[in-house]
Amino acid sequence: MQRILITGATGLVGQEIVRQCHAQNIAVNYLSTRISKLENKENYKGYYWNPATNEIDVKCFEGTQVIINLAGVTVSKRWSKKYKQAILDSRTQSLELLYSTIKKNNIPINSLISASGISIYPSSRTNYYDETFSETDDSFLAKVTAQWETKALKFETLKINVALLRIGLVLSNLGGALPKLLKPIKSFVGAPLGKGGQWQSWIHIEDLAGIFLHLANNNRSGVFNAVAPNPVKQRELTRAIAKISNRPIIFPNVPSFILKILLGEMSVLVLDSQRVSSKKIESLDFQFKYHHLEPALINLLKD
Repeated sequence: MQRILITGATGLVGQEIVRQCHAQNIAVNYLSTRISKLENKENYKGYYWNPATNEIDVKCFEGTQVIINLAGVTVSKRWSKKYKQAILDSRTQSLELLYSTIKKNNIPINSLISASGISIYPSSRTNYYDETFSETDDSFLAKVTAQWETKALKFETLKINVALLRIGLVLSNLGGALPKLLKPIKSFVGAPLGKGGQWQSWIHIEDLAGIFLHLANNNRSGVFNAVAPNPVKQRELTRAIAKISNRPIIFPNVPSFILKILLGEMSVLVLDSQRVSSKKIESLDFQFKYHHLEPALINLLKD
């Protein structure tokens, strides 16, 4: 039985990857900072680690040649100075600990597939970003993402294949952005955010997990955009959620300055615009299940 090591396996995306691994008869070793979340089943074995204190159970690597790295605290929490440091540290320290442990113990790992974000691309209403675009934004998230990717690429010095997945807006009914967008719409107070013309490059959680495993199973390396083929503007996303929820959009747009007051620097999560291409992953024979927004939302919002 093939076995993969996953960091962040108990999170939203990690749980879907685990589900798909088990559907493909792939066993999972996973690392968690919470002892209470450790299980010990044949196809799902948990091991303790704490990147902040450089603690890791080296047994986690047993039987694995592929690592899927999702470690990092959520960015959807108010960005105090202390929490911004946690966003950065949780991403970089985890990779540093994996790297140093693999190097010190000469562990034979073939490939690392590491999460990243499309926030590395500059906010633009007109650009259409593919993986060859080299300029990066100067926002906090872009700087975090650049450091995150640099730490992952260091694994190449250990002769390990590295794939970086620049992930867009993940749509899931179990968490993330969609329930937050749905709540005011369900309460008849939904409205487009900002001017509504900013691009949202989204992806259904099933397709996102599928891309991780597609790259793992095919031992691919390089940078890949993990977004669906058809990005939409923010107002279209809001209206589509309202349509499928059978709710009207009555209120005018929420002005950008209000969002900046309410969310602070975190407002970039809803106001920035990145239209991102999925053509590279499609060229590697990955088949999207959800190409368009409406079928994706119907799948997630309809019982």
